[in-house]
Amino acid sequence: MVKPPLDGIRVLDLSSVVVGPYVSQFLADYGASITKIEAPGGDILRKLGGPSKSGEMSPKFMNLNRNKRSIVIDLKHKNANEVLTKLIESHDVFLSNVRPQALKRLGLDYPSYKKINPKVVYCSIVGFGQKGQYKDRPAYDNVIQGAGGIAACHHRQGGQPKYMPMVVADRLTGLMACQAILVSLMYRNRDNEGVFMQVPMFESLAEFVLIEHMGQLIYPESDGPSGDLRVLDQFAVPIETKDSFICIAANTQKQAAGLFEAIGRPELIEDERFNSVANRFKNVTQYNSIRNKALKTKMTAEWMEIFDRLDVPAMRYNTFEDLMSDPHMLDVGMFRQQEHPIEGTVYTMKQPTEFSVEWERGQTLAPGLGQHSGEIMAELGYSEDEISEMAASGVIVNTPVS
Repeated sequence: MVKPPLDGIRVLDLSSVVVGPYVSQFLADYGASITKIEAPGGDILRKLGGPSKSGEMSPKFMNLNRNKRSIVIDLKHKNANEVLTKLIESHDVFLSNVRPQALKRLGLDYPSYKKINPKVVYCSIVGFGQKGQYKDRPAYDNVIQGAGGIAACHHRQGGQPKYMPMVVADRLTGLMACQAILVSLMYRNRDNEGVFMQVPMFESLAEFVLIEHMGQLIYPESDGPSGDLRVLDQFAVPIETKDSFICIAANTQKQAAGLFEAIGRPELIEDERFNSVANRFKNVTQYNSIRNKALKTKMTAEWMEIFDRLDVPAMRYNTFEDLMSDPHMLDVGMFRQQEHPIEGTVYTMKQPTEFSVEWERGQTLAPGLGQHSGEIMAELGYSEDEISEMAASGVIVNTPVS
């Protein structure tokens, strides 16, 4: 076993809800030490992400905050600045999804931060890029989904704008921020300089959507059509079978021929509507309609056997419950039971990416609110008496968990 790649990197995480915690969880999984700063009331996701046994941390919070330590600091307290300064000095990365104006009021804007730690990798996740007219607007995932094109995908396909029922804008922006932090750490290690980055949710999601759905609008003189008509087609959905649903993608010539053979219509591969990728794209509604109608005649398991034999990409449709017992998921050890000191026995998920190098991967479960305040303060050089005094005066909240 070797040390993980981010061993020795310390991240000061002033983020909450989903977008920032998603970033810091990846960094934690790769070996970084995460100091999660929470206000006295805690990260709102502790309650917003659904009920739990203790009422102290939701399932969503637990799934986004493993391998982190929680310190509670009242950043508005007059004596909080000294603690913050010590934390800033001792951490390599600063991560926040607090609005820039609020960071400035707290003295945590980049110019102020850089004076204390010139080599910091400073990542500010914002709703909107700060050079545009939306820069001061608050943002949540559904707001960005509607503005950034996700709801338009549903509108084009089904006639009604809808949000994707998961926080896709937060998660996508989190991935963008994570890769930006990793690149910036490489730059800092090479050139011995700090880096400031700002990762906007709106622009990140718009780019994500328009890569696929700019369509003919890529040409300045064109007035459309926009969108990838293949995936926006009304029939491009999980397909009803005799007993359930199935998901199929037959895009290449060989796969399309296999699909037509499977449904007993091999002659359709010579039909001028379907005899090439371009023609199937042009006639996608007819192509999908024929496919969907045919698949109602057999059970899902029967179709899976046929498609496997013909090498046509297909999978059964899974519910959330199905995923937890999916045989492949069990084969790869995706889930395991662990004992949480507050919540009791819980399922946890592994980081899915597999590497050729095995490094130490100790896993701690999501922390209680202020669970590590005393521990972190001691590392900063505070005595037990000083820690108790800070707790009594309300600068910190120290709630160790046995």
